[in-house]
Amino acid sequence: MKSSTERAMSVGELAGHFQLATHVLRHWEAMGLLHPARDGGGRRRYDDAHVVRVAAILRAKEAGLTLEEIREVLQAEAPGVRRAHLERHRDVLRRRITHVQACLDMVECALDCDHEDLATCPQFLSIVG
Repeated sequence: MKSSTERAMSVGELAGHFQLATHVLRHWEAMGLLHPARDGGGRRRYDDAHVVRVAAILRAKEAGLTLEEIREVLQAEAPGVRRAHLERHRDVLRRRITHVQACLDMVECALDCDHEDLATCPQFLSIVG
Protein backbone atom coordinates (compact mmCIF):
# COMPACT_ATOMS: atom_id res chain seq x y z
CA MET A 1 0.00 0.00 0.00
CA LYS A 2 1.30 3.45 -0.88
CA SER A 3 1.78 6.02 1.84
CA SER A 4 -0.24 9.19 1.69
CA THR A 5 2.87 11.18 0.72
CA GLU A 6 3.91 8.83 -2.09
CA ARG A 7 2.88 9.77 -5.59
CA ALA A 8 3.38 8.20 -8.97
CA MET A 9 5.86 9.99 -11.21
CA SER A 10 6.16 9.98 -14.96
CA VAL A 11 9.36 8.95 -16.69
CA GLY A 12 10.11 12.64 -17.28
CA GLU A 13 9.63 13.53 -13.63
CA LEU A 14 11.86 10.73 -12.40
CA ALA A 15 14.50 11.49 -15.02
CA GLY A 16 14.37 15.18 -14.12
CA HIS A 17 14.81 14.38 -10.43
CA PHE A 18 18.21 12.87 -11.25
CA GLN A 19 19.03 15.12 -14.22
CA LEU A 20 18.96 12.14 -16.57
CA ALA A 21 17.60 11.83 -20.07
CA THR A 22 14.39 9.82 -20.19
CA HIS A 23 15.97 7.33 -22.60
CA VAL A 24 18.37 6.33 -19.81
CA LEU A 25 15.49 5.12 -17.65
CA ARG A 26 13.93 3.36 -20.61
CA HIS A 27 17.24 1.63 -21.32
CA TRP A 28 17.55 0.57 -17.69
CA GLU A 29 14.03 -0.84 -17.90
CA ALA A 30 14.95 -2.78 -21.05
CA MET A 31 17.97 -4.19 -19.18
CA GLY A 32 15.77 -5.32 -16.29
CA LEU A 33 17.01 -2.76 -13.77
CA LEU A 34 13.68 -0.94 -13.41
CA HIS A 35 10.16 -2.31 -13.44
CA PRO A 36 7.71 0.61 -13.52
CA ALA A 37 3.98 0.15 -13.25
CA ARG A 38 1.84 1.31 -16.15
CA ASP A 39 -1.20 3.53 -15.98
CA GLY A 40 -4.40 3.02 -17.99
CA GLY A 41 -2.80 4.66 -21.01
CA GLY A 42 0.30 2.46 -20.83
CA ARG A 43 2.55 5.25 -19.52
CA ARG A 44 5.28 4.36 -17.05
CA ARG A 45 4.60 5.29 -13.43
CA TYR A 46 7.37 5.37 -10.85
CA ASP A 47 7.06 5.51 -7.06
CA ASP A 48 9.40 6.26 -4.15
CA ALA A 49 10.96 2.79 -4.37
CA HIS A 50 12.07 3.62 -7.93
CA VAL A 51 13.70 6.82 -6.67
CA VAL A 52 15.77 4.73 -4.24
CA ARG A 53 16.57 2.18 -6.94
CA VAL A 54 17.73 4.85 -9.43
CA ALA A 55 19.90 6.43 -6.73
CA ALA A 56 21.42 3.01 -6.00
CA ILE A 57 22.06 2.37 -9.70
CA LEU A 58 23.77 5.74 -10.09
CA ARG A 59 25.93 5.17 -7.02
CA ALA A 60 26.86 1.68 -8.23
CA LYS A 61 27.85 3.13 -11.62
CA GLU A 62 30.02 5.72 -9.85
CA ALA A 63 31.66 2.82 -8.02
CA GLY A 64 32.54 1.29 -11.36
CA LEU A 65 29.94 -1.46 -11.71
CA THR A 66 28.61 -2.08 -15.18
CA LEU A 67 24.87 -2.16 -15.77
CA GLU A 68 25.10 -5.93 -16.15
CA GLU A 69 26.86 -6.23 -12.78
CA ILE A 70 24.28 -3.95 -11.17
CA ARG A 71 21.50 -6.13 -12.57
CA GLU A 72 23.19 -9.24 -11.19
CA VAL A 73 23.38 -7.66 -7.73
CA LEU A 74 19.82 -6.32 -7.77
CA GLN A 75 18.33 -9.53 -9.13
CA ALA A 76 20.35 -11.98 -7.04
CA GLU A 77 17.91 -14.56 -5.77
CA ALA A 78 19.93 -15.33 -2.66
CA PRO A 79 21.80 -13.03 -0.30
CA GLY A 80 24.91 -15.22 -0.71
CA VAL A 81 24.95 -14.65 -4.46
CA ARG A 82 24.57 -10.90 -4.00
CA ARG A 83 27.28 -10.96 -1.35
CA ALA A 84 29.72 -12.77 -3.66
CA HIS A 85 29.19 -10.16 -6.39
CA LEU A 86 29.68 -7.31 -3.95
CA GLU A 87 32.74 -8.83 -2.28
CA ARG A 88 34.48 -9.09 -5.67
CA HIS A 89 33.72 -5.47 -6.44
CA ARG A 90 34.71 -4.35 -2.95
CA ASP A 91 38.19 -5.77 -3.59
CA VAL A 92 38.39 -3.85 -6.88
CA LEU A 93 37.33 -0.64 -5.12
CA ARG A 94 39.91 -1.12 -2.38
CA ARG A 95 42.66 -1.48 -5.00
CA ARG A 96 41.43 1.66 -6.78
CA ILE A 97 41.35 3.59 -3.49
CA THR A 98 44.92 2.52 -2.70
CA HIS A 99 46.08 3.63 -6.15
CA VAL A 100 44.27 6.97 -5.97
CA GLN A 101 45.66 7.58 -2.46
CA ALA A 102 49.19 7.02 -3.79
CA CYS A 103 48.51 9.52 -6.57
CA LEU A 104 47.20 12.05 -4.05
CA ASP A 105 50.28 11.54 -1.86
CA MET A 106 52.50 12.31 -4.86
CA VAL A 107 50.57 15.48 -5.71
CA GLU A 108 50.62 16.68 -2.10
CA CYS A 109 54.34 16.02 -1.87
CA ALA A 110 54.93 18.00 -5.06
CA LEU A 111 52.81 20.85 -3.74
CA ASP A 112 54.88 21.01 -0.55
CA CYS A 113 58.24 20.69 -2.32
CA ASP A 114 60.58 23.71 -2.52
CA HIS A 115 63.08 22.09 -4.91
CA GLU A 116 63.50 23.75 -8.30
CA ASP A 117 63.35 20.33 -9.95
CA LEU A 118 61.10 17.69 -8.44
CA ALA A 119 63.43 15.01 -9.80
CA THR A 120 66.03 16.16 -7.25
CA CYS A 121 63.71 16.00 -4.23
CA PRO A 122 64.47 12.88 -2.17
CA GLN A 123 60.98 12.79 -0.64
CA PHE A 124 59.31 13.09 -4.04
CA LEU A 125 61.56 10.41 -5.48
CA SER A 126 60.69 8.04 -2.64
CA ILE A 127 56.98 8.54 -3.25
CA VAL A 128 57.24 8.15 -7.01
CA GLY A 129 59.59 5.20 -6.76
